[in-house]
Amino acid sequence: MNRYWNPVKTIEGAGVFHRLPDVLTEMGLVSGKLLILAWSDQVWSHPVFEALSSFETKKMVLTLSNPTVSQLFQCYQETKAFSPDVVVAIGGGSILDVGKSLCYLYGKEFAHEDALREWIQKKDTSRPAVQWIGVPTTAGTGSEVTCWATIWDPEQNAKRSMENHSNYAYAALVDPELTKGMPAKLAVSSALDAVAHAVESYWAKATNPVSRALALEAVRTIMGQMENLLAGKENAPEAMARGSMLAGLAFSNTKTTACHSISYPLTMHYGIPHGAAVSMLLAPVMEMNAVCVPEMDALLNALGTDSPQILGQQIRLWLQHSGQPATLEGWGVPKQELPRLAALGMTKGRADNNPVELTAESIQQILESIY
Repeated sequence: MNRYWNPVKTIEGAGVFHRLPDVLTEMGLVSGKLLILAWSDQVWSHPVFEALSSFETKKMVLTLSNPTVSQLFQCYQETKAFSPDVVVAIGGGSILDVGKSLCYLYGKEFAHEDALREWIQKKDTSRPAVQWIGVPTTAGTGSEVTCWATIWDPEQNAKRSMENHSNYAYAALVDPELTKGMPAKLAVSSALDAVAHAVESYWAKATNPVSRALALEAVRTIMGQMENLLAGKENAPEAMARGSMLAGLAFSNTKTTACHSISYPLTMHYGIPHGAAVSMLLAPVMEMNAVCVPEMDALLNALGTDSPQILGQQIRLWLQHSGQPATLEGWGVPKQELPRLAALGMTKGRADNNPVELTAESIQQILESIY
């Protein structure tokens, strides 16, 4: 039986951030309390905030990347007394993940960080007390249309996932104008992260026909504009924003697989940006999975390539042209660390969602192939 479900109202196109007051009205709110999380002070200059004068707002700038349990606990402490009616998260995946995570936490009491950590590990399925609206300012994570959030726990050497099908955003405002001006490194790694989301959704054990269709369109949309993105062409941001959203819709029902599983310790222990880490892994994992992927030709066609090997060469060139390393050695990973990183790459819910069984040995071979 095939099933697909995603309740997020998606509003996509240049200038749609101006629709925020309309979305709040649709939610039955013409006043109340808004917690607005943003990636930078410069967000507050947007004219949409002039239309929110009837609301009591609490504005917070979060400069964090890869939010930790400790940082989430701090945000919870700073905002729980405000008790917002809606959380509006404006930023990249890290900001969106904090925003949706806070919606779980309000109405609950956590005396200290360890109490929050224990609660996350228990995978509480109670309905979140607050709804949220996602406004992405990068084109890659798709977090605005998924119901889970990645929270890192370096003290426990772990990556936590907060997930609840009641915690999809009420709406996602996908405005490509907000993504303009991203540094080339971030733009390219974000786009390739979205490609990985789509590709992994296509071959995941939990895949379905709707996710596969969304995945192919996401891949075609992004890959067809990668050269224009690097060249700074005007039409590239809109394509990337749309492709990222489509990829998010695809993997919102399937989760990701080996690329993400193996990438997490690379990001946690060596600071390799998430998009760069998963994109370096995409070709070798595809080569491993190829024998188990139905209609592989359709996926290769969408990617605009003939083989995983050629795809890997292209990804390395894009990473290098955007000013970032394309190998583990280039990112400063000692070769003697590969066995440890391989052992840490078996992430529950991701490794076991891959169509080919992963082992520490097979992960180490993959890591050696990109060293």
